[in-house]
Amino acid sequence: MRILISNDDGYFAPGLACLAEHLSYVADVVVVAPERDRSGASNSLTLDRPLKLRKAPNGFHYVNGTPTDCVHLAVTGMLDQQPDMVVSGINAGANMGDDTIYSGTVAAATEGFLLGIPSIAVSLVGKEFFNYETAARVATGLVQRFAEQKHSHPWLLNVNVPDVPYEQLQGVEVTRLGKRHKAEPVVKASTPHGETVYWVGAAGKAQDAGEGTDFHAVGHQRVSVTPLQIDLTQYGQLDAVRGWMGQR
Repeated sequence: MRILISNDDGYFAPGLACLAEHLSYVADVVVVAPERDRSGASNSLTLDRPLKLRKAPNGFHYVNGTPTDCVHLAVTGMLDQQPDMVVSGINAGANMGDDTIYSGTVAAATEGFLLGIPSIAVSLVGKEFFNYETAARVATGLVQRFAEQKHSHPWLLNVNVPDVPYEQLQGVEVTRLGKRHKAEPVVKASTPHGETVYWVGAAGKAQDAGEGTDFHAVGHQRVSVTPLQIDLTQYGQLDAVRGWMGQR
């Protein structure tokens, strides 16, 4: 099995190194990650300049672009054959609920999925990020399960792992995305030169976090595994919009 690994925290991130080490025990791995932290890059592609692919001393490849760039470049131009899986992470922080819209970690996995490859995004949920090994062990288990039980169609899985020792996990739960309250307002500040600048506000707290959601699972120290889809169509509003447009 050959696995393409990427992330959005940059090729130097400890979560990436931990993931690559653990997956190398069960598969041939290739790492292609951004040259710097690109958290929040979502599914953006770099179209206004060429991309450069370089290789770090540890063997990881890095690109002067987004997480999506990394996977797209690797699959469509760098690798001599398509990988069996794309695994993105381990992200330093949650990617639950509305986070998935903004997440570069999820975007890297999404690009693999759009290219027809089963893909997994893995995030460590906590504040200290002591237990990357826990998330790496979870990811390795999912990869092994995939190798043993292949599905007829590619899956895109969003995985969030509590930041606790592996032995303290309370199981794995297949979940749906929860929802956050709206984000906090931007924070206005001034530079030493008197320029006004703005910092994007913190993400909102969990709003829909009931049983069955990713928030609920992680809050009870269970691994959350959420299958994602790309179709953003609001099917329940199709008839209403047709009526509004006078097309009934």
